[in-house]
Amino acid sequence: MVHALSDTAAASGPPWDAGAHTWKPLRYFNLYRLALAGLLTVAYFAGPTPPSVLGSYNPALFEIVCPLYLAFAIAAIVAHHFRVPAFAVQVYVQLLADIAAITLLMAASGGTGSSIGVLLVITIAGGSLLIPGRLAILFAALAALAVLAEQIVAVIEGGTGGTFTRAGILGAAYFATAIIAYLLARRIRESEALAARRGADLANLEKLNETIIRRLDAGVLVVDHTGRIRLANEAARRLLRIRARPPEDRGGAALDTVSAGLAEALGRWRKQPAREPEPFQAGPRRVTVQPRFTQLGADAGAGTLVFLHDAAELARQAQQLKLASLGRLTASIAHEIRNPLGAISHAAQLLAESPRLEAGDGRLTQIIREQSDRVNTIVENVLQLSRGRPAHAEPVAIRGWLAEFAREFALTHHLDPACLRIEVEPAELEIPVDTTHLQQVLWNLTQNALEHGNAGRTEPRITLAAGRDPESGAAYLEVRDPGPGLDAEAAQQAFEPFHTHSARGTGLGLYIARELCELNQAALEYVGSLGGESRFRATFHPHRNTEPA
Repeated sequence: MVHALSDTAAASGPPWDAGAHTWKPLRYFNLYRLALAGLLTVAYFAGPTPPSVLGSYNPALFEIVCPLYLAFAIAAIVAHHFRVPAFAVQVYVQLLADIAAITLLMAASGGTGSSIGVLLVITIAGGSLLIPGRLAILFAALAALAVLAEQIVAVIEGGTGGTFTRAGILGAAYFATAIIAYLLARRIRESEALAARRGADLANLEKLNETIIRRLDAGVLVVDHTGRIRLANEAARRLLRIRARPPEDRGGAALDTVSAGLAEALGRWRKQPAREPEPFQAGPRRVTVQPRFTQLGADAGAGTLVFLHDAAELARQAQQLKLASLGRLTASIAHEIRNPLGAISHAAQLLAESPRLEAGDGRLTQIIREQSDRVNTIVENVLQLSRGRPAHAEPVAIRGWLAEFAREFALTHHLDPACLRIEVEPAELEIPVDTTHLQQVLWNLTQNALEHGNAGRTEPRITLAAGRDPESGAAYLEVRDPGPGLDAEAAQQAFEPFHTHSARGTGLGLYIARELCELNQAALEYVGSLGGESRFRATFHPHRNTEPA
């Protein structure tokens, strides 16, 4: 019978999920059955005489069915607790048992006139909320047939047929209850499904927003109306030096304890929203930060969305836009220079081979060749930068790679390998980077350290260091030398194209190195002199993309 009903359910309606949202209503239904069976048992057996209605027609039948129904109610609760047998089996068996037990109790109490048959309305209503599709109508039909069969048996045994009308009314009530409950249950299930989809969409949207905010280069903060930080991405933590919040701290840090300058700027903006926020100094390095504020809601208790931009980075980006335009123009000019430059160099070479050339003129031709070579180097660098191929990053075990680089550099410049020291912490550090670009960047930085940081030293000393920033977790590479370093003005101009203090330099080395770092989602900067060493550092984005840029 149960298998037949299962097949009917599959044909008449969609299967339902016997998860927590269906087992829980079944538990309430079982508690109702236990309360009903308990009340009937107590009412019949506890008093000196049973109520006039209960068991009035057939007391022996009532005394058998009522305790059995109570025992079944207890067994149903135990089965629900262990969830054995399956959900569908429990529902079908319990509904059939309810219909049979209540019909027999009604027959023992005088038939439809006892009003016990009304209890089946509650049973049909509860069952319709638990079972899918048209099965609710099936159980209503079974209940109506049971009541009708009870009435027929009563007539056969000598009763009157006048109560067929009541049986018909009860049957109609069962069908009406099943239909209404089925429609309500379907509406509830549709609402639950919609709520589940909306919940999944909200969870996905929240995850997407979190990922976008985390990957933003700009710092993002959410500050509530009390001045406490509710959200901070890694860029904001890096700018403001915010440490990770401990699990027990659910309220968030107070903004004024993290950055008094930002708290003051936010206070001024709240008083005068139309006023342009002023930059403030953040962190121990006194980084100039430009804030932007946006109100998250119209009410007074709404929070504020704060965007933080490194002012130096904004200036650098503006400079980059100008340099990009300049680079395109320069590349075009460089391409046009190559042909006449080649002719000049070739003519100077032929002139130097002339037997009638005087000694003084030979020196002039040498100057022409040297300067032509220098101009050609500038042209090659400019064209290489304009053609810059995308980065193809792959994880590199940096300690081994630096050791090979140091060996090659020392061999090329006839240096003692001990002149180049390698410091990598942790030793197994890997950095996703294009090794061709990294070779060119480090070669340029190490060449500068050799020429400028070790000028006048008989034994050069250069340190190649790598590690992770303790605040952001970003990997970095450093080239250190014992030189005096750069003053503030020279450091600001170091990465500008064609800026050089060397008579033999082109002024493009550091500019090209920084551009190659940016292709690898890294930032190259001069970090000043620390511990008696001048340092250039390339910091890689902590969530860099390893796909071609």
